Amino acid sequence: MRPPSHNAHLRKPKQDPLARREREVMNAVFALGNRVSAEEIRARLVQPPSYSSVRVMLARLEKKGYVRHTQDGLRYIYSATVSPAAAKRTALQQYIGTFFGGSLAQMVTALVRQGSWTEEELENLKAEIERARKEKKP
Repeated sequence: MRPPSHNAHLRKPKQDPLARREREVMNAVFALGNRVSAEEIRARLVQPPSYSSVRVMLARLEKKGYVRHTQDGLRYIYSATVSPAAAKRTALQQYIGTFFGGSLAQMVTALVRQGSWTEEELENLKAEIERARKEKKP
């Protein structure tokens, strides 16, 4: 058996989409500092399932490549294999695909229309749009 490579914990997860509860577990992992036990995750979940159900979800997330575990005495300690930024990008892509037909522009338009924005926030949005325009020019 080969020893794990130094970067084994950085492997890219499979592109299997996360179920709602799996996303909730991942959110708990990040919120709790990315070094957490199954019981700590369970305590963070809304309407927490049984401890064994949390362990099943963690095993599934590990199989998909989203978390890994180390052993600390008798318990497993879980951590994400992806950065919070990468997890946010993946979640956002799934959200855009589900609710906006894959269109980032439709999502941003919906957010702008739904928000009650201050003048300063609108100016900041305008500045970001201008920055994006300048970056796109050849």
